[in-house]
Amino acid sequence: MSTSTEITSSKSSIENELAATPIVLTIAGSDSGGGAGIQADIKAISATGGYACSVITALTAQNTQGVTGIYPISGEFVEQQLDAVFSDLNVIGVKVGMLSDSDIIHSVAKKIKQYAPQYLVVDPVMVATSGDLLLQASAIDSLKSELLPLADVITPNLPEAAALVGGKLPKNEDEMIAMISELRQLGAKSVLLKGGHLEEDTNSTDLLILSDKVERLSNLRINTRNTHGTGCTLSSAIASYLAQGYKLQDAVSLGKEYITQAIIYADKLNIGKGHGPVNHFYSR
Repeated sequence: MSTSTEITSSKSSIENELAATPIVLTIAGSDSGGGAGIQADIKAISATGGYACSVITALTAQNTQGVTGIYPISGEFVEQQLDAVFSDLNVIGVKVGMLSDSDIIHSVAKKIKQYAPQYLVVDPVMVATSGDLLLQASAIDSLKSELLPLADVITPNLPEAAALVGGKLPKNEDEMIAMISELRQLGAKSVLLKGGHLEEDTNSTDLLILSDKVERLSNLRINTRNTHGTGCTLSSAIASYLAQGYKLQDAVSLGKEYITQAIIYADKLNIGKGHGPVNHFYSR
């Protein structure tokens, strides 16, 4: 029979283990189809070892075939959600996704400055996989001036990077490299420029742009149409790994490996009639 001392010791051990779970907040829009946005973020954070909490910035009527409606949440209520989370939970890392308009961007930036979480990952969501616009064009300047300079890493894909720097869509890796200087000027500590849109390339190559160097991350391209939520998933995984104490380069590398495996196993899900989601809880 266990003694009271042993039981107390066991309880303390369990409490310490639970307390050590890194809390990651996702601030993003809701995807009613479950493959991207808040839903994908929560799955990715959970699958990679974090505890996910959320602040919803917009509701979307969405499935694997496209977005049929967007209902923004007021900046005031976004702030109320943020206050509720930060006042109670020890948030270590924050991932920011869809923000939709300048009012919400301002509210999020204000609260990030107020609560100063240890890590901030910003996925500058502008266009869905289906091609639907998710960020008002007038809000891009607010995103660049108020939020991106606060980030430890931003994770634009090629269309998003082109919109942020006001340039042309890169058509090859050399043109990605040519954007490095302008992307650094956005003010984030680092930039993960994702090359997934270069569909004719054999490999999917990303550039991790640091202040003093650039690291090239390349994986064999996977032939699947089921890539809904890849950007949300990758950025959330990076935030989760950062919150667990991994250095930036390691967190990005682990995040890249996680999304690669989630894409490899995406076809096993067979969800929807369009671009299906990646497999967040893949099993080998």
